[in-house]
Amino acid sequence: MNDVLAIDGKQFHSRLFLGTGRYPNPFVQNQAIEASGAEVLTFAIRRVNLSSPDEDAILQHLGDKTFQYLPNTSGAKTAEEAIRIANLARASGLSNWIKVEVSRDDKTLLPDPIETVKATEILAEDGFVVLPYTSDDPALCYRLQEAGAAAVMPGGSPIGTGLGILNPYNIELISEQLTVPVIVDAGLGSAADVTKAMELGADGVLLNTAIAKARNPVKMAEAVKHAIQAGRLSYLSGRIPKKKYATASSTIDFISK
Repeated sequence: MNDVLAIDGKQFHSRLFLGTGRYPNPFVQNQAIEASGAEVLTFAIRRVNLSSPDEDAILQHLGDKTFQYLPNTSGAKTAEEAIRIANLARASGLSNWIKVEVSRDDKTLLPDPIETVKATEILAEDGFVVLPYTSDDPALCYRLQEAGAAAVMPGGSPIGTGLGILNPYNIELISEQLTVPVIVDAGLGSAADVTKAMELGADGVLLNTAIAKARNPVKMAEAVKHAIQAGRLSYLSGRIPKKKYATASSTIDFISK
């Protein structure tokens, strides 16, 4: 199937956005990236040497393959901070794609809705391809789409918790209502969580901790790749309705003698 993910006119065959932090070492990171098949890589701008991005310790280990970089504004507590960080990344030549992350609570790292919408609107008007990380509130996700987001990234659960999708109803509703891609971001802990997100209608998922901190990051990256494919095919196929009582899979015809 020619089933591709399109964002800002770019087409991707992989629906996995992969984080580049927390791996045991650069060698394992590279192997996991290869096994995942990911085409979009995300990283915190504050971890990158913007004065020499080509020589940065994070980016130099990615080899000569071409990836779409998605820097994020992790650490920003206001829209102004996120906008300043995004402009620094673009000025360094990294990318005009930006994942907006604005959080005031270091314990939960839940996104600040007002500041996230504000940053999204200003950056989109300034020519950035904005993918905001947000809560799973359908109304807020719609507001971010209206603010100019190229895709919206609702969290399944708080970042790094591995709790999976806490509110599948909302994720499904968001996927149904929005016209821009929906990328489930944060809290997914296993291939099963990934399949669930895709079956709910998400256009893709973003993972970092679930792969980087797995006992075997490379195998988990491969598992996630297949989970995305299985979940997407299941969603496109259409599941059977849930019913209260059993239905026989075959009928018995009694022959009268």
